[in-house]
Amino acid sequence: MDAANVRGVRRLSTLVRHLIVPSPPSSSSSSSTEAPPMASQNPNDLVAPSPAAAFSSVFAHVAQGPEDPILGVTVAYNKDPSPVKVNLGVGAYRTEEGKPLVLNVVRKAEQMLVNDPSRVKEYLPITGLADFNKLSAKLIFGADSPAIQENRVATVQCLSGTGSLRVGGEFLARHYHERTIYIPLPTWGNHPKVFTLAGLSVKTYRYYDPATRGLNFQGLIEDLGAAPSGAIVLLHACAHNPTGVDPTPEQWEQIRQLIRSKGLLPFFDSAYQGFASGSLDADAQSVRIFVADGGELLTAQSYAKNMGLYGERVGALSIVCRSADVAVRVESQLKLVIRPMYSNPPIHGASIVATILKDRETYNEWTIELKAMADRIISMRHQLFDALKARGTPGDWSHIIKQIGMFTFTGLNSQQVAFMTKDFHIYMTSDGRISMAGLSSKTVPHLADAIHAAVTTVN
Repeated sequence: MDAANVRGVRRLSTLVRHLIVPSPPSSSSSSSTEAPPMASQNPNDLVAPSPAAAFSSVFAHVAQGPEDPILGVTVAYNKDPSPVKVNLGVGAYRTEEGKPLVLNVVRKAEQMLVNDPSRVKEYLPITGLADFNKLSAKLIFGADSPAIQENRVATVQCLSGTGSLRVGGEFLARHYHERTIYIPLPTWGNHPKVFTLAGLSVKTYRYYDPATRGLNFQGLIEDLGAAPSGAIVLLHACAHNPTGVDPTPEQWEQIRQLIRSKGLLPFFDSAYQGFASGSLDADAQSVRIFVADGGELLTAQSYAKNMGLYGERVGALSIVCRSADVAVRVESQLKLVIRPMYSNPPIHGASIVATILKDRETYNEWTIELKAMADRIISMRHQLFDALKARGTPGDWSHIIKQIGMFTFTGLNSQQVAFMTKDFHIYMTSDGRISMAGLSSKTVPHLADAIHAAVTTVN
């Protein structure tokens, strides 16, 4: 052993003598044989085992959690080596080549931000970026909205749509007299979890009719009519997830009248403004008719889909109040919800949105790209419908072109979905929901073959 190694072993030996508590001397210790010199031992043998090593983990009782029913689809898809596999589970836009898309206007806005030497990385206020909040309210409620003009809107930046729903739910659990929220059946799988953990009691109202693969309007009216006065009602502003089924303008007006007559509180989830029809104004009409009557409501906005800012987690919660002074107090309480939750929101994504919305040129560029995305999804609907019709697939598939937005509720059952995954490597949620944005002209024939086979061979 060279000198350096000897010195290292001696240092280690000294350290071990300090760390190991010697055993109490026995009566015969003085006559016992001495241990060999420490320097002659293997240094690896000198490190005392950690006391914790003798015990099992304090988390040993924790059970394996189930995969998220939506995100778990992607996990399974990634493990599949098949060259023909198709992922129609997660709601994220894909190009005709099947690639994720970053909008040109988003890249342009980011470059403008990078080139601005005055930008810093300081914390945002608890409520977020002021320009973002102002422009988000204007986008959803309209530039001429009386609620905005009268300063009756409290808007806070949140962590995309999910965070906006969560903050709104907790605010209601703390400050609203009724803690029951009615959500459509079916709805986005995260809705019941978000509101339950926020402190609300979740109940459902009928929404989808499996027989017609359309809206169960009568059931909706009956269930909301039977809801207790003051209950909260979750409404999808447009492009209902997962069904793609929306009320008509006339039906929306009847829903509005019922909700207002019973004193129910509407809470809109707006995840697809502009992404459904290609028109930002058309996709916001359901929200705006409720604002126009002077009543109160909540709206959660997300820029994940319509600006492709999925990973930036950009969203806003707006609460329309009866008066400006109430809005001020509501905002003060929203701060108290947010501060212990995540303190304040991130700056980058909100800055991208604000840069695009506040400039006329970039705003117009965005609307053009947004419409192109919506049009491609609508085109996929028609291509799939035509392909099924050409194959003579049993059943009426017209709901594919009647539904709107990113998703189609195919009507396929879980056994048929499992068959398509096993035999055709097509991944989708077990309820038969497919993301039309995940399709392309190249993959439509493969999906049509799979649906045809599933319908004709699996009950």
